[in-house]
Order: sequence, then C-alpha cells, then structure tokens
Amino acid sequence: MVKKTDRKTERNRRHLRVRTKVSGTAEKPRLCVYRSNSNLYVQIIDDVAGKTLASASTLDKEIKTKKSNIEAAKEVGALIAKRATAKKIKTVVYDRSGYIYHGVVKQLAESAREGGLVF
Repeated sequence: MVKKTDRKTERNRRHLRVRTKVSGTAEKPRLCVYRSNSNLYVQIIDDVAGKTLASASTLDKEIKTKKSNIEAAKEVGALIAKRATAKKIKTVVYDRSGYIYHGVVKQLAESAREGGLVF
C-alpha cells in the first residue's frame, strides 16, 4: 500500500539537511526565508553570535501587499536588501529553508539580488 507523504516533515528533513552545510558568519550572514500560508518572513542571521542582524516580513508597515504571494515577495526582497545595505551587509548565504526554489522563494531571492545583495 502506498502511503501519503507528509509535506511538512519532508520540508523539515530538507531544511535540516541544508542547515548542516549552510551557516552564517559575521562576514557572510545567512538569509533565511520562512513562508506560511498567509505571510512571508525573512531574516539575516549571524549564526556564530546567534543574532538576527536584519529582518523583514509582509507584516511590516512599508509593505503594501499583506499576503504571501509573488508581489509581496518582490517588496520583502527589496526591503531586506535595503535594510542589509544600511547595516553594511553586502554578501549573504541564501537559506531557502527546505522550500523549492520556485515561485515566491525564487522571486524573493531575485528581488534581494536586484536590491544589492550578493549570493
């Protein structure tokens, strides 16, 4: 009998596998993405110090689109790039958190690159 796969556990397995290889430092912090059904959250994290250096989400006042869609991903990517350059962060490591690099996750990365982040 074929069993139904649980998407959440599969994503968590992919995320843990990637996190063993990807880590952020002070010179090259980690850009971490979390996507829920209703919102989109992004953080720039220094894993060595255990601190969040910058963050942005669809809940911020600067974001006009209050959903987890491609238009909101463009806005959040531009906002996180602006906040990172204000703190003199140029290069990051992109952590897609086990999500497939497609749609919202891809658009957020492209928008952050257009905003000046290098990864």
